[in-house]
Amino acid sequence: MGKLRTLIVDDESLARRGLRLRLQKHPRIEVVAECQNGREALAAVAEHQAELLFLDIQMPGMDGFEVVRRLQDEAMPMVVFVTAFDHYAVEAFEVHAVDYVLKPVDEDRLAVTVARVFERFAARHSEGEKQRLIELVAQITGETAGHLENLAFDGALGHAQQRLVIKDGSTIHRVPWDDIEWIDAAGDYMCIHAAGATHVTRATMKELEAGLDPQRFVRIHRSTLVNLERVESIAPLENGKYRIGLRGGQMLTMSRGYRDQLAQLAGHTG
Repeated sequence: MGKLRTLIVDDESLARRGLRLRLQKHPRIEVVAECQNGREALAAVAEHQAELLFLDIQMPGMDGFEVVRRLQDEAMPMVVFVTAFDHYAVEAFEVHAVDYVLKPVDEDRLAVTVARVFERFAARHSEGEKQRLIELVAQITGETAGHLENLAFDGALGHAQQRLVIKDGSTIHRVPWDDIEWIDAAGDYMCIHAAGATHVTRATMKELEAGLDPQRFVRIHRSTLVNLERVESIAPLENGKYRIGLRGGQMLTMSRGYRDQLAQLAGHTG
């Protein structure tokens, strides 16, 4: 088996240099180019017919996930994600059998990754490789939208999962949309109320919204998101506000700024 034509893609020059030096200890890896952003990576894959990418996830402009989405099937290399994410993200990679290395790169862990790459290279089938990676991107960006910071992701892919995956302390919960009653903010954390339980995760409302269907989950307050299927009653209050009753007996308040959602909510009462 010959050398694998390899690209290193990272917006940090020191990170690229460090990874290149470590990869020099693996003679079957040939680094043919370094790229500092996603657009350079797409061009370099075609130019060098790259077989392997060490791809940073968090890059300005086009992130690592978007690079995967834009690669063409016939030019699809193997991808090892380079990430500074914590164990929650790492678990998502492991479940999907896609290799990763954590920053700062550990030489022993990199050796394991390189061994896995060559195992995959020997057994891989080019057909379906992109779809497998797209499914991974969809799951990660949908599942961890409320936990991974500063990601640009495609909500439509996450929507196919019809569930919200969140980290509550050291526990990972996969919460079906049907179980979610409402979501509200508590400082830097979000509380997901579902099936009689409350899951707390560090996130923003915007991040969680991206992993949910906007036709089903709507804002009634800047810090409250409600599942339309759970709305039972709407009653006016003073000052242009409304009280929203849920089927579980909970009472929420719609602020004046979100009154344009009334028609949508009214269509689900009863």
